Amino acid sequence: MWYAAHVAAALAVVLAVAVLGRAVARLLRQPEVIGEIVVGLVAGPAAIALLGADTFHTVVLPNQVFETLKTLSKAGLVLFLVGLAHKLGTGPGGLPRRTTAWITAGALVPPLLSGLLLAAYVVAGGDPQVRGNAPLPAFLLMTAVAMSITAVPVMARILSDRGMSETTAGRLALASAIAIDGVGWLLLTIAIGIGDGSATGVLRSALALALGLAGALAVRHGLRTHMAALLLRRAPAATAVLLGAFTLTVAFTMEGLGMTAIVGAALIGFAIPGDASAPLAATVTRVTRAGRALVPAFFVVTGITVLTRAFSDVPWTLIAIAVLLGFLGKAGGGYAGARRAGRPAQEAARIGVLMNTRGLTELIVLQAGFAAGLLSAPLVLALIVMALVTTAATGPLLLLLDRGSAEGRAVDSGLPAREAKPVPVPTENGVR
Repeated sequence: MWYAAHVAAALAVVLAVAVLGRAVARLLRQPEVIGEIVVGLVAGPAAIALLGADTFHTVVLPNQVFETLKTLSKAGLVLFLVGLAHKLGTGPGGLPRRTTAWITAGALVPPLLSGLLLAAYVVAGGDPQVRGNAPLPAFLLMTAVAMSITAVPVMARILSDRGMSETTAGRLALASAIAIDGVGWLLLTIAIGIGDGSATGVLRSALALALGLAGALAVRHGLRTHMAALLLRRAPAATAVLLGAFTLTVAFTMEGLGMTAIVGAALIGFAIPGDASAPLAATVTRVTRAGRALVPAFFVVTGITVLTRAFSDVPWTLIAIAVLLGFLGKAGGGYAGARRAGRPAQEAARIGVLMNTRGLTELIVLQAGFAAGLLSAPLVLALIVMALVTTAATGPLLLLLDRGSAEGRAVDSGLPAREAKPVPVPTENGVR
């Protein structure tokens, strides 16, 4: 009884911290998830610094309570990723494939190369606390993947908040981000498989993937049956519970075999039919919302497990280089890809800035790399800072581009900048 009450109280505090973070983000005109991430990450280290490590770990969050909170946070991530992966698999349609392909290549290949540069800098530095002990190929690929991710949920929220969801730039950026993250999940799976270099480890990873694929096929075909359609119409809540329970079973079984649970969630999400009916779409939304409610616990757990032991070990030059390469790879690559596809300079600049959005998805990938032993705590901290800085810069940079565009139109029209009327951005046919 005491244990359950302690877990409930800890979870209530975590959710209260998330509410505070969202409120702060709104005041600063940032996406709410940025506030959740920052406040959640610093809450644990701040409490430890204030109360002392012994008091925190024996009174506030004893090991048994902390492990339960960690499990809940992982379950939340798994359920949340079902909806995210389903969105990645469906993506917006009606966009020119050549343009989308060039933007995708521009925002994927240069960031992968920038990740390799960052990994080379870490290896050349020779600091074992930063380098870790992962096999070199797995370390190189994992770092490259971590630099290439774009956060689809955060980008979608920014587009919605700024009224850019139906603009050409917004739709192209979102479609490219979906394609990039799909490739990112595949590369992440390969990196984790390479990281476990023993024959037994490779066999276990292969078995885990086979299990995940079997579960994904079962979901895909099961949801197309007459029985599933009947359940979706008559018992949507129960169907959502069944889908969530099945996903958790597959994900945690895969984790027990040595593969991160995140990959299992992604496989299930990708397997959900893209032509989902309204009842099925509503069921996926229920599962995603349940997971999203628990995601703030993930930030707190990450702050306690990673940040508290990484602050003293991470070189500030590593953080600065990670941030610089993050901007150059994503924003620069996205801009170059859009220009190569023939988009106007202003639109290409907006696309480049949007592609630099990382946020929540980046933290999920970093957690997977950290849990698999491919990334050290100091490197994870540097990449977390990079993700937060690049994501937080998205709104202000878009505002600067909007102001620059307004001033340019004002000069052309002979009017003061504040009197220049906005020029509507054309949209393409086939908007969903």
